[in-house]
Formats: sequence, structure tokens, C-alpha cells
Amino acid sequence: MRNLAVAAAAAVALVAVGTAVARGVEGGAQGVALVSGTFSATTVSGRSMHSCTTSAGKTIESTSATYTGTASGTPHVTGRATIAAHSTIDTTDEVGTVTGTLKVGKTQTHFSAVYDHGTVAGTATGHTGSRTQLLANVSASFSAADGFTAGKIGGGTAAGGAVELAPGGCTPTHAQNGDREARGTVTASSTASITIGNLTCAVPPSLGLAVEINFGVGTRADIKCSLVDGTETLVKIDQSH
Repeated sequence: MRNLAVAAAAAVALVAVGTAVARGVEGGAQGVALVSGTFSATTVSGRSMHSCTTSAGKTIESTSATYTGTASGTPHVTGRATIAAHSTIDTTDEVGTVTGTLKVGKTQTHFSAVYDHGTVAGTATGHTGSRTQLLANVSASFSAADGFTAGKIGGGTAAGGAVELAPGGCTPTHAQNGDREARGTVTASSTASITIGNLTCAVPPSLGLAVEINFGVGTRADIKCSLVDGTETLVKIDQSH
């Protein structure tokens, strides 16, 4: 998975003007027409999420899901809306990317957008029929868990930020046999609890001294936690390299 870093402020427009156009080609003639619509897609299905922690202690969440709802506007963007999206978000800094397909009736598009603190803005390209192409600015409020709200296709879509994708590795948090494990940089540590990425575990008295002495904030560790009386509790901790 790739790390994310902000390359420009949120005020920088990903696309200069919030507009969508449909271009038809018929008998050698070309026509261009403005298209605009709004959409909401908050019914979530097929959601899968993976997370990992970078060497800098930041959490990256990668989510794939299908979001359904409705769209309304000019005829080609009115009807049932289905969005198959993949998001990669640095949840520490709240920036990332969201890509996928947006379908409204017979209109089918592929989109790429920048995620910046709960808002996505980008472009969609596709077709509204066998002979009509669509190029659109799109924007919406977005949550990987809850979907898209206040979405716009053309019609004054919001300006967006810009991010760069830098190569680099991070280590997944995963579950095995009901336990949870994480490997990475310790972002919070005390004799009461320890956190790596999005996994926080209570520290039992038997491990409190070892955590306090050897696993302060900024160190790297492998941790394994189990549910004990309903609380994620540390059962094993080792140094990670």
C-alpha cells in the first residue's frame, strides 16, 4: 500500500470549474450540452476494509464497497445511483484518494477524486448512451463507512485538494483466531494501555512494567491482544524491526 502526503492546500482546485458536459456525435455533427445533477448514496454493501501503520506512525485505511442511492438532475443523471468505490485514506491526516465507478440509469462513468477531511472532489468520464460521452466534475461529502452525501455532478461542484502518492510500506493490522495483532510504531503508551495504528489494548499488570520501560511512544513493536471481559487486552508484545 502507498503512503499519502498532501501536495497542495485544500483551496487548490483539482479542476478549475464545476461543470459537466455531454458530447454527442451523430452523422459527423458534434454537439455539447451542459449536464448537472445531485446524488446521495448511503446504502452500503460488500464493504471490506484493511488498515496498516506506516513507519511514521500514521494509519492508512483501504476500503472497497458499493454504495447505492438516488440521483436527480438533467435526464442523463437522474435515477438510481450505484457507486463502486475504493478509498485509500490516511486517517491520521484525513487525506487520500477515492476511485471507482458511478452509474446512474444508463449513464456509466469512471471517477478519480481527492479526499480531504470528509470531502471528495474530482472528475468522472464515461458515456450517457452508445454515442454520447460524458466529462464531469464531481464532488461530495464522503465516509467509507456511510457513503456519499451532498453529491454534485457538474452544476458548481466544490473545488478540491491535491495529494501525491509516495512509495513506501506499512504493516497490516489483522485478526487471527479471534485475537487482533498489529505491527508498527507505538503512538500512545502507558502502564494502562498501548496503541499501534487503530488498535488500542489495555495493558494488564503483568505487562505494565515491560511496556513502560521498553515500549514508549516512537518505538516499534508487535502486539497481540485478546478480548478479556469485553476489553481488548494485551497478551503479547515484542520488539519489531
